[in-house]
Amino acid sequence: MGDTLKIVVLVKHVPDAQFDRHIGPEQRLERSESILSELDEYALEAALQLSEARGGDKAGNQVIALTMGTPDAANALKKALQIGASSGVHVTDDALAGSDAWATSLALAAAIRAIGDVDLVLTGMASTDGETSLVPAQLAERLSLPQLTFASSLDVDGRTAVIRRDGDASSDTVEAELPAVVSVTDQINEPRYPNFKGILAAKKKKIATFGIADLGLEPGQVGAAGSLTSVEQADPRPPRTAGTIITDEGDAGLKLVDFLAAQKLI
Repeated sequence: MGDTLKIVVLVKHVPDAQFDRHIGPEQRLERSESILSELDEYALEAALQLSEARGGDKAGNQVIALTMGTPDAANALKKALQIGASSGVHVTDDALAGSDAWATSLALAAAIRAIGDVDLVLTGMASTDGETSLVPAQLAERLSLPQLTFASSLDVDGRTAVIRRDGDASSDTVEAELPAVVSVTDQINEPRYPNFKGILAAKKKKIATFGIADLGLEPGQVGAAGSLTSVEQADPRPPRTAGTIITDEGDAGLKLVDFLAAQKLI
């Protein structure tokens, strides 16, 4: 048993990968069929394991799910609460529409400051829509915190966070004093599913809502106006064409080799 932890986990409402993605007005992804980002579930599981090892909510530990987005993004928070998060924070404002990673990290950093006294900020390795992996490092810089990224394991010993980062040929062990920002990979654990008890308990958990004015931000700092990047054009993926069928008449192997050579694959 160690000291209690107050952990913020970033969760994002992203288009369901089971469905085709559609571009809506102003070159933005349609999010009508959206779910909690799968990669964020690993961060949530890591936070819950750290909390439970210290006695959970009853011992004073907190796992706070934080999201930014439209009113529908509250669904990501509800799923996180059902899985086991203690409470949720929803940053939502019309001015946030079109925010890139730069503007997103600004708003999220302001929300984390508003939460206050945070020991750990946990994130997934990337969002499954933008896939930039930029926000964790930007958050760490904005909050003046050490960053431990792409963790395939995470332990907290006292006030020290220790991660293992796996590369292609070797693994590194990296540590930092708390508070810190940690991003985790999909190799760190096996996320749990919400059970019936968790679904019922989630109905009593609180979700706080902040607009940008509550966080001390101006409209020009976020959204398209506060972003460093913009999407000039987005086109639907072209439909798949019929593949090449090779009929075996005793020379299928040769035909296959000729085909691969023509495609410069061999």
